[in-house]
Amino acid sequence: MLARMAKTPKNKKSRGRKQAGKYANPITSREDILKALATMPQNRRDLAKRLKLTSKEQQEALRRRLRAMVRDGQLVINRREQYMPLAQSDLIKGRVTGHRDGFGFLIPDEGGDDLFLSPRQMRKVLHGDRAVVRVARVDDRGRLEGAIVEVIERAHTTVVGRFSEARGIGVVIPENKRLTQDILIPPGKEGEAKQGQIVLAELITQPSGRQQPTGKIVNVLGEHMAPGMEIEIALHSHDLPHEWHSEVLKEIKDYGEEVPEDAKQNRLDLRDVPLVTIDGEDARDFDDAVYCEPAGTGWRLLVAIADVSAYVVKDSALDISATERATSVYFPSQVIPMLPEVLSNGLCSLNPEVERLCMVCEIMLDKNGKIKSWKFDEALMNSHARLTYNQVAAILFDGDKDLRQQFEHVLPHLENLHELYRAMIKARAKRGAIDFETTETYFKFDEQRKISSIEPRVRNDAHRIIEECMIAANRCAARFLKEHKINSLYRVHDGVKEEKVLALREFLSDVGLHLPGGEKPRAEDFAKVIIDIRERPDREMIQTVMLRSLAQAVYSPDSETGHFGLSLEDYAHFTSPIRRYPDLMVHRAIRYILQNGKKKGFPYSMPEMVALGEHCSMCERRADEASRDVVDWLKCEYMQDKVGEKFTGVVSSVTSFGLFVNLHDVHVEGLIHITSLPVDYYHFDPVSHRLIGKQGKHEFRLGDELEIQVAAVKLDDRKIDFDLIKQKKRTHNTVFSSSKKNEQKKANKRRKGKSRSKSKARKKTRKR
Repeated sequence: MLARMAKTPKNKKSRGRKQAGKYANPITSREDILKALATMPQNRRDLAKRLKLTSKEQQEALRRRLRAMVRDGQLVINRREQYMPLAQSDLIKGRVTGHRDGFGFLIPDEGGDDLFLSPRQMRKVLHGDRAVVRVARVDDRGRLEGAIVEVIERAHTTVVGRFSEARGIGVVIPENKRLTQDILIPPGKEGEAKQGQIVLAELITQPSGRQQPTGKIVNVLGEHMAPGMEIEIALHSHDLPHEWHSEVLKEIKDYGEEVPEDAKQNRLDLRDVPLVTIDGEDARDFDDAVYCEPAGTGWRLLVAIADVSAYVVKDSALDISATERATSVYFPSQVIPMLPEVLSNGLCSLNPEVERLCMVCEIMLDKNGKIKSWKFDEALMNSHARLTYNQVAAILFDGDKDLRQQFEHVLPHLENLHELYRAMIKARAKRGAIDFETTETYFKFDEQRKISSIEPRVRNDAHRIIEECMIAANRCAARFLKEHKINSLYRVHDGVKEEKVLALREFLSDVGLHLPGGEKPRAEDFAKVIIDIRERPDREMIQTVMLRSLAQAVYSPDSETGHFGLSLEDYAHFTSPIRRYPDLMVHRAIRYILQNGKKKGFPYSMPEMVALGEHCSMCERRADEASRDVVDWLKCEYMQDKVGEKFTGVVSSVTSFGLFVNLHDVHVEGLIHITSLPVDYYHFDPVSHRLIGKQGKHEFRLGDELEIQVAAVKLDDRKIDFDLIKQKKRTHNTVFSSSKKNEQKKANKRRKGKSRSKSKARKKTRKR
């Protein structure tokens, strides 16, 4: 169909001639209309004048012809009711993303602006489908609005949801709220499903715009509130691969617990080097180990990473499965691994006191923490200790005597790591990397697997030591690949979008801050603001807005833009091949260089890498959404018996329909709908993130502290509703005003300086 649309079909020309024959004064052809519009957009009246169409009959024929050309995708109408030519090459391919309110967007494959899809258009597709769309019009808000020409790939063969039956008609209401069409279940296709149960429906017919999708029940997952149901729903709602294919099981059945002797040959022997792993208490797979020693006036750092590429061979069943998953998915009480446990927790995991294959990066750094040189090797190692972040913090910062004695065999090397870290964070600050401090939470479960509390995950300098070591190894990997001009995947972060810079500056100005850097601020400009707000009580709120202004990092073989947030020209993911497929690809590329030197023949083309980058980026987003769904479900479950209770929280987001409030201590977010605020007409200011009452008595902004009462918990929608009890006095108002005064003083000084320089220039001109 797409091939046929590449140029104007003959039947359209003949149809045009037939229509022209109906009129006494035939109108000009489509080709002549397109020529007339080639120089500038024109409305119908101006176009008629240009084409010298004077009679009412000719003008009516033109109106019909223009309408047909819009329908066929040859023309588009802008906000001024002017017609513009749209070449057939402007048909846009992309992926559909749905919204719970019924509309959606097409995300173009080639990048660029998203196209708005109306609810009527969304009746033809489901969230995740790939489609070809033409630009139908430009709406009143300046958005391009699309019309679906053809669906080229369906994203869903099954849908998970709640079964409901009324008057003999069954439907499955999707749990994924981006799927806004219910699935009709014809009589006899409901299987064993009962009212209210969570089921898996296989689609018989896809939506067409004229009819809803239909399906049959193929599996009853269980009752709505059954333990673990939230994970089952997330797995099926987001189409997460979670079962091992039979070919994979056949491939891994011969793997044992120990590295085969033949695999150890021709490797750098690091078994006597006291490498250690440092991870969280609940970690089960250990990707990385580190070692540090002084070298001259600087440091020698070894970062050893599990050599997954030695076991997962290109195009094997394991590789195909790992590609499909692309990432491990982490839920609060369960992990869906990228690799089977015999590898992820066994042969590939750098467990203590066992021999393991690794890829090691040896990095030489100067006394200021700057990387001078690096070297990669295939190696054999033996982890000398399994440490946790809390243990390392207690050893290095608290001076815990028992732990220092227990790990005295690696203590000097931990202290070396700490000294190196001090130099590395100075180098990080010097280059202007952004250092956002966000709060992560985790669930504490009791013996009955019920949530007992939700706790913040505290980061200490032990986390940051490992983070800096991993960043250093990732930098070296990217530079190594770039040096050898080999196709691989880089971690690319474009930074702040130009259209968001102005809004961010207006917001920061409103809270007494200034973002330097002109139209294209750099990472160091963001870093300066982060430093300025360290002591402010509203720092989390400001950080949140700044973070939302940044683009999302992706995987791509094109590394020209580098990594904005880390302020690095080249960056790749090398340090987690057990749980991320892009890291495995980087390992394969490095191994190829080590074994083949500059010989050509790496078995991945640039188009393959582009496709892999897009797939891995999509899988990363999918995993994040699935994890977020489960977390939201569990938080709703936790709050169900707290309806009516009062809490204090802070406004974490402001929208046109209300305020999202994050509760202190409880770490749960809910909505105060605008109808639950004091009676007034409210204006939403998206730049300053405020709701302002028309009467002037009420104003709510990001960061305000509120006392609320839990009004309702809607488990199906993953929503918690709050009622406002009281707005607390702003502790940050004084900060705003003092900061504004300081900014005003600086601005006045700048203006005075400019006026003085101008007057001096005028005097010099007079003298000349």
